[in-house]
Amino acid sequence: VAGLGNYGLWGTRHSVGMAVLDRLARQLAVAEGWRADRRCCADVALAAARGLELVLLKPRRFMNLNGLSVASAAEIYNLQPGDIYLVHDDLDKALGKVAIKLGGSARGHNGVQSCISALHSNKMTRLRVGIGRP
Repeated sequence: VAGLGNYGLWGTRHSVGMAVLDRLARQLAVAEGWRADRRCCADVALAAARGLELVLLKPRRFMNLNGLSVASAAEIYNLQPGDIYLVHDDLDKALGKVAIKLGGSARGHNGVQSCISALHSNKMTRLRVGIGRP
């Protein structure tokens, strides 16, 4: 599960993917388990939920390069694009509204496009979190 955003720009709407990952880590009781992983240039926490082993990932790159971290983590943890969930902001959704999208185009989102390019696939599931248009 990768929370897309601009690392270090906490609290901005475009980094809502990372905020969702922080919340998920707290709910899974692994919030203290975040560690910097230089191999994929990301903060990583490992968790278990409902019999699944999860890799939580917050890339330490700008949004348009998030895919490099996601692709590196996929290689390290032996994941296929269909195993990956991307959590990202969506300007076209009202603030706080969420939707799940299975594969498809990036729809103009630079972080998603970076992931598609780096993984050579668009098969990732996306949790789109509405941030509205300012």
